[in-house]
Amino acid sequence: MRVTSSLTALVLLSLAIPTLAQVPEALLPPPTAQVPDALVPPSTNLLAHTLIATNSDEAWKELNASSQRPPPPAEWEKTPPSEKEQTDFLMPYILALMDKAKDFYTRFATNNHASEARKQEFDMTGLALSMGATNQQSRFESEEKVILADPTLSEDDRFTIRQNDIERAAQTKESQGDAASLAELEKGIRLLQKEFPKRPEIFGMLMEVAYNSEGGKARNLIQEITNSTAASDETKQSALGQLWKLDAVGKPVDIQFTSTDGRAVDLAKMNGKVVLIDFWATWCMPCIGEMPHVKEAYDKFHAKGLEIVGIDLDREKESLTEFVSSHQLQWPQYFDGQEWQTKLATQFHVDAIPAMWLVDKKGNLRDISAGADLNGKVEKLLAE
Repeated sequence: MRVTSSLTALVLLSLAIPTLAQVPEALLPPPTAQVPDALVPPSTNLLAHTLIATNSDEAWKELNASSQRPPPPAEWEKTPPSEKEQTDFLMPYILALMDKAKDFYTRFATNNHASEARKQEFDMTGLALSMGATNQQSRFESEEKVILADPTLSEDDRFTIRQNDIERAAQTKESQGDAASLAELEKGIRLLQKEFPKRPEIFGMLMEVAYNSEGGKARNLIQEITNSTAASDETKQSALGQLWKLDAVGKPVDIQFTSTDGRAVDLAKMNGKVVLIDFWATWCMPCIGEMPHVKEAYDKFHAKGLEIVGIDLDREKESLTEFVSSHQLQWPQYFDGQEWQTKLATQFHVDAIPAMWLVDKKGNLRDISAGADLNGKVEKLLAE
């Protein structure tokens, strides 16, 4: 999963829930402190499946209180949880909130908040489905049919529902490989484009396809995006940045810095080595998810000529140094505390992480999407 600068806030909180899930803020753990107990009504049980209140006003308050962020297990602060652990922890809260929302609009069908509660049930069911609860498929489809048939549904909501459908369909193809998932995503985007030709979000989705496509395919998508009057300026800027990176392939990479541990780093002096440049951050859960693969490559190929250079996008140096120490990362790290404005990230037009680049033994950039089949790509370059 790639994280763009516009998604930073979401990823900071997301607990690495699968990328295509639309995660309501209510279910995400707070970035710093937990919700004070004093703000949660004593009668609220986040894991209960029905509402206690007998009148609509109190029931609505109770439903809102039930949307409080569940406090994560204390041990997660010391040991980052796996995706399965996160899913297992959150799923009971999601299922309970689904049923409480249904309880509200069923008992108080004429209440002004009934449609809002129905939408909440739908969002939670979609989230549960995207996190692996396949037994919720029929419930989700039934709810979606009702919501899409509502003539008062706004275009924004209709677009979001359809967008999530397409992203979930792409997720179902992941077991067949990246190419199958990407093809399914683009197919869905094209259908969505016919329904909503003027929505700028379409081109942001196409940009994701461009990020993960090779040469000619990526260039064609970039041209489509930059020529569109519907694409946002931000998306067009990302497209131009990706074009710059495509043009940089095959050319030398000039990187020099002093790492956080005092080592002097100069790619020009690494000729004869294959170098992996890893743009990442400790707050980026997809980056953390990729880190075991990066370490595996380092352990397997370092003695054979692989070097890794980390370009960190954290704001706090302590976050980086603590992670490097606790996970025993052996390679040098660049840090300037500027997050998305990090000097080397802006210099190389990096606006999505993790971004992994491979530089060959001659010092030329060879791959700007090295995360897919990293070991195979490194081995191939080492053999040259």
